[in-house]
Amino acid sequence: MCGPAMFPAGPPWPRVRVVQVLWALLAVLLASWRLWAIKDFQECTWQVVLNEFKRVGESGVSDSFFEQEPVDTVSSLFHMLVDSPIDPSEKYLGFPYYLKINYSCEEKPSEDLVRMGHLTGLKPLVLVTFQSPVNFYRWKIEQLQIQMEAAPFRSKEPCMAEEVCSMSWYTPMPIKKGSVVMRVDISSNGLGTFIPDKRFQMNINGFLKRDRDNNIQFTVGEELFNLMPQYFVGVSSRPLWHTVDQSPVLILGGIPNEKYVLMTDTSFKDFSLVELSIDSCWVGSFYCPHSGFTATIYDTIATESTLFIRQNQLVYYFTGTYTTLYERNRGSGSWIRVLASECIKKLCPVYFHSNGSEYIMALTTGKHEGYVHFGTIRDGQVSFEMLPRQWSVCEQIGVTTCSIIWSEYIAEFIPEARGLEFLMILGTESYTSTAMAPKGIFCNPYNNLIFIWGNFLLQSSNKENFIYLADFPKELSIKYMARSFRGAVAIVTETEEIWYLLEGSYRVYQLFPSKGWQVHISLKLMQQSSLYASNETMLTLFYEDSKLYQLVYLMNNQKGQLVKRLVPVEQLLMYQQHTSHYDLERKGGYLMLSFIDFCPFSVMRLRSLPSPQRYTRQERYRARPPRVLERSGFHNENSLAIYQGLVYYLLWLHSVYDKPYADPVHDPTWRWWANNKQDQDYYFFLASNWRSAGGVSIEMDSYEKIYNLESAYELPERIFLDKGTEYSFAIFLSAQGHSFRTQSELGTAFQLHSQVDVGVVLADPGCIEASVKQEVLINRNSVLFSITLKDKKLCYDQGISGHHLMETSMTVNVVGSSGLCFQETHLGPHMQGNLMVPVFIGCPPGKRLAFDITYTLEYSRLKNKHYFDCVNVNPEMPCFLFRDIFYPFFLIQDLVTGDSGSFQGSYVLLVVGGGPTLDSLKDYSEDEIYRFNSPLDKTNSLIWTTRTTRTTKDSAFHIMSHESPGIEWLCLENAPCYDNVPQGIFAPEFFFKVLVSNRGVDTSTYCNYQLTFLLHIHGLPLSPKRALFIIMVSASVFVGLVIFYIAFCLLWPLVVKGCTMIRWKINNLIASESYYTYASISGISSMPSLRHSRMGSMFSSRMTEDRAEPKEAVERQLMT
Repeated sequence: MCGPAMFPAGPPWPRVRVVQVLWALLAVLLASWRLWAIKDFQECTWQVVLNEFKRVGESGVSDSFFEQEPVDTVSSLFHMLVDSPIDPSEKYLGFPYYLKINYSCEEKPSEDLVRMGHLTGLKPLVLVTFQSPVNFYRWKIEQLQIQMEAAPFRSKEPCMAEEVCSMSWYTPMPIKKGSVVMRVDISSNGLGTFIPDKRFQMNINGFLKRDRDNNIQFTVGEELFNLMPQYFVGVSSRPLWHTVDQSPVLILGGIPNEKYVLMTDTSFKDFSLVELSIDSCWVGSFYCPHSGFTATIYDTIATESTLFIRQNQLVYYFTGTYTTLYERNRGSGSWIRVLASECIKKLCPVYFHSNGSEYIMALTTGKHEGYVHFGTIRDGQVSFEMLPRQWSVCEQIGVTTCSIIWSEYIAEFIPEARGLEFLMILGTESYTSTAMAPKGIFCNPYNNLIFIWGNFLLQSSNKENFIYLADFPKELSIKYMARSFRGAVAIVTETEEIWYLLEGSYRVYQLFPSKGWQVHISLKLMQQSSLYASNETMLTLFYEDSKLYQLVYLMNNQKGQLVKRLVPVEQLLMYQQHTSHYDLERKGGYLMLSFIDFCPFSVMRLRSLPSPQRYTRQERYRARPPRVLERSGFHNENSLAIYQGLVYYLLWLHSVYDKPYADPVHDPTWRWWANNKQDQDYYFFLASNWRSAGGVSIEMDSYEKIYNLESAYELPERIFLDKGTEYSFAIFLSAQGHSFRTQSELGTAFQLHSQVDVGVVLADPGCIEASVKQEVLINRNSVLFSITLKDKKLCYDQGISGHHLMETSMTVNVVGSSGLCFQETHLGPHMQGNLMVPVFIGCPPGKRLAFDITYTLEYSRLKNKHYFDCVNVNPEMPCFLFRDIFYPFFLIQDLVTGDSGSFQGSYVLLVVGGGPTLDSLKDYSEDEIYRFNSPLDKTNSLIWTTRTTRTTKDSAFHIMSHESPGIEWLCLENAPCYDNVPQGIFAPEFFFKVLVSNRGVDTSTYCNYQLTFLLHIHGLPLSPKRALFIIMVSASVFVGLVIFYIAFCLLWPLVVKGCTMIRWKINNLIASESYYTYASISGISSMPSLRHSRMGSMFSSRMTEDRAEPKEAVERQLMT
């Protein structure tokens, strides 16, 4: 694969002729460092697969990541942990998957290595990074990480050894709502074998499902397992299009005459060949020109939840099933055809999401030539709109017919560079006879650079003035470009050549074919690398984590293999320098080969880097496995399940840490251990004596949030700047040779100047500014550049935390270093001299406003000389007395750094809802909010007032601060809290829904803080009418009771006497009836004796029954 040498086009460097044998010597010299690395560092690498919960410990299994809901498989285990610092009554769930971790080295069995690593103390550290979702209206924007320590676990296979034959390490694979893209970084704890850090993509695949037999299959089509050579050999490469950092599943088409695509959820670490289940129909008409029919899938674009394809002139999309993003029923059952009445000639990706949505463009031909169909994707729902709305692009530029090809209206012919590396297009330059053939346009939203490409390459930073990059030959034509969006661009031509460009520079390097590539592949074939072959076909070229990768189909001995491999850009550029620029010097009787180093410095280091979390907004938790009470230290299925539950609960605490009332300690894990911290020594005693319940010991300090991450001696991945925020760092450069000169200035002594210079390029100098201070260290032949980046407070208003941030960038270049400077590391050469950092201006993620209930209660007690809580005390929501002045205080809590301080800015406080009970709360309308809160209200509806005189511009509401004199509760006649009916014997209560916002009244920050919380007020007064009514009713009831008591006392004796007489008469009647009944039974007695006897009997009975009867009554009885 020989070809022209890789070089910056332009004046050729003078070359020294050398004998042919030196070519082999050169290859050996270039490989010498690599051989040294192999000798001192074994080429070991981490291996990670996904295992389902039930398949832990099984060998040779790997599962697909499509289950998204927590599983209830661990709660029963936590009920056994009765004597541990956790609360067994809490709900603990697990995740569907584990990460299984091993490592391998060249020519050594993996099982032996893992066992040796475990015995030497090696423990893998796993860092899982959750990508923020697209729709920030539904989900909170945050940069969240969790660091876990892997737990050793013995394989379930039969083993004759006493302890272990084969083993692996396991950690839970956590899932977070709203995130479907996850990065897994594996590193070592520093013990045992040296293994470089490695990153894996672990993304949720929403295009999989289980069939009736519980087998996993694709929902978009049928998976094929035979990768035939005719699908790939000799096929032209095609671009890989997707939403940057947001697409969990990538899709690549272009297989000739087949409905086949390659799909992957691991960024082509592994992949599947899938035949799509589309109808492959052909639609043609008089307005839809076509040249033929083919089943080839031409354009493929992946977004966060949806896949798009174009076949012929038809467009389809398929929405995956992602329950972590939206409802389950959003997933498609089949491919959906859109734009059915249009002829689509090309799909164009939009690489970045914005405003909570993703986008796609469809270019039309036929009746709507000159229009663009602009598609919007949010939560799996797709909609298209034809743009421009009123007239076509052709009409706007004043031509009858035109064709949109991702280009702008540019000059007709290619300029004549006349040996220059670049040429500024001013209109006065001469042109060649080669016509321009534009094919595409590309814009980097971070640095605002625009490239227009075809058989030429134009670059612009302001969309008006263009620079023609003459390094790229006009005889070639660009097919597509791969972008890192961090300063590097790879170019693929129609002839499958690969070129390389650093944004902002003017040199274009040819990577393939080149002499540098020939040296590289020769070395790889000598090493018998499985990633290279003499017969190979490139399918696509793409960037991942700022590194350039190829997807290549290799043919070895009539066997095909599809591999993903790294394109060693730094090595190729270094090989190019060494093969093109060297000297032969005669030393005595032999020639010495030496290489020319064009780099202006020998050492480049970053210094004085600040703590990163304040600027990167990266939140990180740490979770270690529970300690197992087992002699060998190996975990079992129960201890791993408990590890799952603890990690789940830790992330759950993070997700619910958004209460409006601030905790006394600003940390999501504080409530978890607050009641058990004092017993920490007791739990340690149990663990030390192997008496912990369940055979595991849970250490409270093993589950925490990290606030003190240290810098990794490199610029952060991104920087967030609030209003007026600064970011400072320093660059230390050791110069090559003698690089200093003296210069005399008027009125000063000779000053020292360095030949090594640093330039700082800002994408938006009107919004941010940079200052560079140079310090010459002549005794070290070095220069120290101190750089400060600062926001200018001009380009942003106010926004919610993490929303609608302005994207810009800072690029730091060492002059003359582009593509020429490399740092040797044990992982290979690393390019230096060009640093590019995206900068986001606005309210950084992870900041919030909270009600400082602790200080509010303390200050209220101090100012009011007392504090009365409600009768029924609620620790989560203390009450405030109506007649007391209310002094609210608020905190600005930084969830990333752990800082929590009093809010010193201005704010507006509004009562936006309320009710006498929590169940009767209602939200007020805008008119009601105005009447209840505005000092201009004339309807007698105010709920509260304050002595603060500062108001908004329209005087509608009070503007308050931490120095405000407090709030006085009014509840006037037309207010909802007026005349509230008591629910019992105590004074009325009311719940106010309060909104606090600094929008438009606070100039100290870009953050639009909004806090809504409930305020419980008790002791509300009654209205005068209701109070008078209650007094009158109460008085009437009291007077009535008094009168009733007096009457009762006076009439009681008479009532008793009357009752006695009634009872006597009743007894008399009963006695008479008894006598006559007795007389009728006997039948014989004289009347006198009977009369006498009856009288005596009655007298005797009466005297016995009631001896207290008056004597006169007895005599009257006898007379009768």
